[in-house]
Amino acid sequence: MKVSEAMTRDVSIASPEDTLQQAAKKMAELDAGVLPVGADDRLVGMLTDRDITVRAVARGLGPQTAVGEVMSEEVKYCFEDEDLATVTANMGDIRVRRLPVLSRDKRLVGIVSLGDIVNTGRNARQAGQALAGISQPGGEHSQAEQAH
Repeated sequence: MKVSEAMTRDVSIASPEDTLQQAAKKMAELDAGVLPVGADDRLVGMLTDRDITVRAVARGLGPQTAVGEVMSEEVKYCFEDEDLATVTANMGDIRVRRLPVLSRDKRLVGIVSLGDIVNTGRNARQAGQALAGISQPGGEHSQAEQAH
């Protein structure tokens, strides 16, 4: 099964110039904790609710701060024609619950989440294994690593 068969195609994006308030409102409307950030028809970052909390609010930045100031610029992604089982295993290895999906010409065409994978009914075991990997202590946003 290919990623394109499981992904969500209708993806809302934020602009680097949007305010955090605008992005947070969009997240609330979508009931999502992440927004891809695009500029000039390219994926340039990802903004998570955790980015808003840790990179903005915790540092005293306000709701009018630009998304581009706090977004994660290093974007992990997959391609729509990749094997879903392979991508699912990779999600566990890199500890992410969702990945933007790009076409081979690097245009954003969707997003794939562990929920999407479970809903296929074909890769639920791999999604569970990925979640186990994601749930391991540590990782990019671990609080344990920041203790002094």
